[in-house]
Amino acid sequence: AIAMAITTLRGFRATFRVVLTILIIFVSIPTNASPHPEVPDNESSATCEDLQTCPSSSSSSTTTTTTIGSDDDNTTTINTNNKMLYSIILPTYNERDNLPLIAQFLHDTFAQSALPYEIVVVDDSSPDNTLEVAKSLQKIFTEERFRIVSRPGKLGLGSAYSAGLKASSGDRIILMDADLSHHPKFIPQMISVMDDTNNNNDDDDDTNKKKKPDIVSGTRYRPGGGVAGWDAFRKLTSCGANFLATFLLSTGGASDLTGSFRLYERAALEEILPRVQSRGYAFQMEILVRAHRAGMRIGEVPITFVDRIYGESKLGANEIVMYLKGLLTLFLTT
Repeated sequence: AIAMAITTLRGFRATFRVVLTILIIFVSIPTNASPHPEVPDNESSATCEDLQTCPSSSSSSTTTTTTIGSDDDNTTTINTNNKMLYSIILPTYNERDNLPLIAQFLHDTFAQSALPYEIVVVDDSSPDNTLEVAKSLQKIFTEERFRIVSRPGKLGLGSAYSAGLKASSGDRIILMDADLSHHPKFIPQMISVMDDTNNNNDDDDDTNKKKKPDIVSGTRYRPGGGVAGWDAFRKLTSCGANFLATFLLSTGGASDLTGSFRLYERAALEEILPRVQSRGYAFQMEILVRAHRAGMRIGEVPITFVDRIYGESKLGANEIVMYLKGLLTLFLTT
């Protein structure tokens, strides 16, 4: 009788989760698209000529640590003795106005940190000529530091990361958006967390906690994190999607499953990426789920996500439905 009661409770819990997921599909689809900030006609767009600092092709620093100030007067100390190469993969589609700015911000961040880096742009034949802007930037940054992967049409975020990973040479990989939603100023903190054996979210024994994180995720849902520029509906949709994912899936304590600003050990990303089947926004969620199942450590850094200034958001009803389908698939298969 006890066994039957336990089986019944488990079945009820599973049924409740599935029903809740299906209901969310209907209540999450927006009836009206939210307006995006418009840039005045007399405001000039950013171009390659706006870059004020041309990066050198090499750096020769003898310092072993770099201390960087942050907005709240805290400091981040990075060990620069081990000159790992950091590859930043930027998937782009209609980002011609944002690409020069994010490239400059990335250069400033890594130059201040005295760390070597390369930028890998993966462009899916953007109709706004993002590729031409990327080629102009490549002349400034050099081909060694600024790599371009051009693809024939929109082939998906997951395959863009795979293509960027193949073209990269870094020991560590940073995945982030090219639309300025993810500010590079948080990267030094992410590197510091990855180098710290005490930073991970798993509740394992002390021996396992001494292992460094394999992934460091930027999170909007820890103290110190947040969003800027979103309306109430967008915030509610994001919080609801993240809550539903953490409720239904086992993620090792990760607080932001839908975020895409992350630092990976190359070996970790190479192991996980071929296993990921989801598309769209569910892709980021599946990475963390499979990383946790593989026994990888996940660290977090609070970040502020800022809504894009140039261009239009890719989030729409189709993306929301695709996310929920991916979430349901993961719930039933992992």
